[in-house]
Amino acid sequence: MSNLDRIQLLRQFTEEEPENPFNWYALAIEFRESNPEEAHNLFAKLLAEHPTYLATYFPAAHLYAEMGDLEQSKLIFEKGIVLSREQKNLKAQQELQNAYQNFLFENDLD
Repeated sequence: MSNLDRIQLLRQFTEEEPENPFNWYALAIEFRESNPEEAHNLFAKLLAEHPTYLATYFPAAHLYAEMGDLEQSKLIFEKGIVLSREQKNLKAQQELQNAYQNFLFENDLD
């Protein structure tokens, strides 16, 4: 299945089940390399409309950082860490905290 076919299929899923955050997440991940702007828009939608969908936070924070929006990336990491703690998801919490520490170090932030 080509990238274009996957995108068409995922768009169909978002139309059939717009309330399912996974469909939007999968579409954002699919666009991550080929169209970062579209991925950015989809992650923004997920963060606004499905703030408890924990899977969004790690790739969204990285994409925002890659696009130069360090302040927003920092906030996304921080919200994701708090959410993972609230959801008692230790694995996600550790991954987010490690990535956040690397992000702070690489960008010389506190």
